[in-house]
Amino acid sequence: MRGGAAAPSAPEITKTARTAPPRANDRRPAPVVDDEEGARRRGGPGGPKKAEAAKAVSRVKGEPKRREGRLTIQVAAGEEGGDDRMRSLASVRRAREREREKRARGLGGLDAPKVVRDVVIPDAITVQDLAQRMAVRAVDIIKYMMRQGAMLTINDVLDADTAELIATEFGHSVTRVSESDVETGFISEDDRVEDTVSRPPVVAVMGHVDHGKTSLLDALRSAGVAASEHGGITQHIGAYQVTLESGDKVTFLDTPGHAAFSAMRARGANVTDIVVLVVAADDGVMPQTIEAIHHAKAAGAPIIVAINKIDKPDADPTRVINELLSHEIVVEALGGETQVVEVSALKKTGLDTLLESILIQAEVMDLRANPDRSAEGVVIESKLDKGRGPVATVLVKRGTLKRGDIVVAGAAWGRVRALINERNEQIPSADPSTPAEILGLDQTPDPGETFAVVENEARARELTEYRERVKRDKAVSPITAGSSLADMMAKLQTKKVSELPMIIKADVQGSAEAIMGALDKLGTDEVRARIIHSAAGAITESDVLLAKGANCSILGFNVRASRQARDLAEREGVEIRYYAIIYDLIDDIKGVMSGMLAPIQRETFLGNADVLQTFDISKVGRIAGCKVSEGVVRKGAKVRIIRDNVVIQEMGTLQTLKRFKDEVNEVQVGQECGMAFQNFQDLKAGDQIECFTVETIQRTL
Repeated sequence: MRGGAAAPSAPEITKTARTAPPRANDRRPAPVVDDEEGARRRGGPGGPKKAEAAKAVSRVKGEPKRREGRLTIQVAAGEEGGDDRMRSLASVRRAREREREKRARGLGGLDAPKVVRDVVIPDAITVQDLAQRMAVRAVDIIKYMMRQGAMLTINDVLDADTAELIATEFGHSVTRVSESDVETGFISEDDRVEDTVSRPPVVAVMGHVDHGKTSLLDALRSAGVAASEHGGITQHIGAYQVTLESGDKVTFLDTPGHAAFSAMRARGANVTDIVVLVVAADDGVMPQTIEAIHHAKAAGAPIIVAINKIDKPDADPTRVINELLSHEIVVEALGGETQVVEVSALKKTGLDTLLESILIQAEVMDLRANPDRSAEGVVIESKLDKGRGPVATVLVKRGTLKRGDIVVAGAAWGRVRALINERNEQIPSADPSTPAEILGLDQTPDPGETFAVVENEARARELTEYRERVKRDKAVSPITAGSSLADMMAKLQTKKVSELPMIIKADVQGSAEAIMGALDKLGTDEVRARIIHSAAGAITESDVLLAKGANCSILGFNVRASRQARDLAEREGVEIRYYAIIYDLIDDIKGVMSGMLAPIQRETFLGNADVLQTFDISKVGRIAGCKVSEGVVRKGAKVRIIRDNVVIQEMGTLQTLKRFKDEVNEVQVGQECGMAFQNFQDLKAGDQIECFTVETIQRTL
């Protein structure tokens, strides 16, 4: 045998085997043969004997044991473990992997310094996100949770308590935060008084429908707006800024007076400093007047009463003042604090006095704001314009809004591309108390949302993504505690609520909101309107496809369908209804929902007849000879058979009624007659036949 390893020591060679002389120039060590087969191969006389002698020597106690198995490099080199099999590469890799896992978990391994991280954990976090924050592999977290009896994937969401437990077990410190913390700093703290300057007052014009709010505002700004409103009623919040001859500015908000726009009036009262309550001198205090008073009081805004239409012959301002007393509005003439101004929008009388009262009230309130800061304010209205995209009408409360600012309003954000005032002119900036339309948002924000300028796009995305999640969570109404799916289904089957599905598209977001609120009030326990989708903007093909899938109609309020949408609606059989006045829409839907109500069956008693005797006639059946004891018996009316004061049969209509041999239509009380019933033969003397009519009455909402 040949080998490439070093030879054993000299004593071992002499005791175990002979060594062949090496060849010249051969650097390899001489092979060692220490078994009897090697001795046998060396041959010569006495070879077997020498092998037996070598075998005996190797078995002496204390002597080295002869080699067994194959000769390898490790064995020839005299390394430890030469008797074992050589480890495979996969085995070495597994050992290294186990060592790396031990180091990662801090459970042993090399003496590497342990890195303790401060892990920020929100209300909910995915396994993968937690692993990234801890700088460990996600599979390590999954293995840990498997040992705890929970099977997870990297996309599963952990609650804050579970995530904190995992991070603590991995040796990290934990900082708990809430998702709502992203809102921190969105609205800045109040400004210092020394940084503020006087700002124009924001005045909301409120009152009952048709009391002249918009006409009064037209007279103040010398522009005809009321004529452009459908039906002569305001259906949007209009924001205008009027510059007086003295140079003072006043911002007016014109709110709708119709009952459906309650949310708009409440929003108008909340964003204003002063409320001008317009009351018609001939009508007096009306329902929406009272509602406007409540909104103003809830917002804490002072009220100035403008008694309009004093030029009419039946005008009675004193009556208005007395009616306001019952709603805790005490005017200055009666010792109160509320200013009263008599005006006429048609004749343009009393307008200067009204403006003077507004400026006096604003001076008393000392309205101030800091213009040298990032802008904050409120979204008054929003709409989707075909050429300009999402457009939001905003009112700046403090700071200065400039073109290029990054604005967040509700779940919408964007960089301001243009600022437009009420005269459709582009302006470079908007100061406090200035209304303006902003272009550049990614979607239409909800009216009433607070807007503010943020420092960068990352902050804007963080805010809007959080608000979108909150909106989705609110949209999914949770099942009330203690109720099961079976209970809910049983309630639905018991009530049998009929639903009228529909899609609403309006010109502005506030109108869509008002329509939804008005339709919701029409609902009862038996029938209700179900809004599949509502948005601001024109009717599109996607709206038609959605209506086709939901088998419903589309209601367009001051919007129209595109040509492609109209063609698709005709092909798919989808009905599109257009409206310009909100109460026309409400009346139509109210009529449709009234038709869905189950009609009332009203029963009217006609008379009773006693059965005196019965006769059996071939081919006819049993005939009852009766005498009318009460009221009248009429042919074609409904009848029922009563025996011993118990109804035994509902017979439907009375087909055969005879007096003597003649067929008659009616038999009066005290007269005798004959009756025949085709499907009932169990008539007996003494039975009573009750005659009545059933009237179907259609119900209305």
